[in-house]
Amino acid sequence: MEFVVFVTLPGLVILLTVVAFADQILRMTGLGKRGGQVSSTGFEQLHATFSQGKQNELKERQSALVLRDDEEDGAPPNRSTVDLKGGVAVIRLGAQGS
Repeated sequence: MEFVVFVTLPGLVILLTVVAFADQILRMTGLGKRGGQVSSTGFEQLHATFSQGKQNELKERQSALVLRDDEEDGAPPNRSTVDLKGGVAVIRLGAQGS
């Protein structure tokens, strides 16, 4: 009987709320060993079910994850570098006229 409740929309919202509450309790007590929140993913997918704009946002986010970040894509190009391992940052300012 409980399964029938959770396949309805109000039951799904109740289940997601309980999972979100348990997720937050586990993260606060330190028993959760992951960095992200599982509960927010469930609510985003529920929101995407009813909102076309949210569906487009999730698709855009997914496509941005597979794109490669190049050094040349930053602004200003090829002027500043940061070496995290060496602890050195080099900042080159542009010419005064440009």
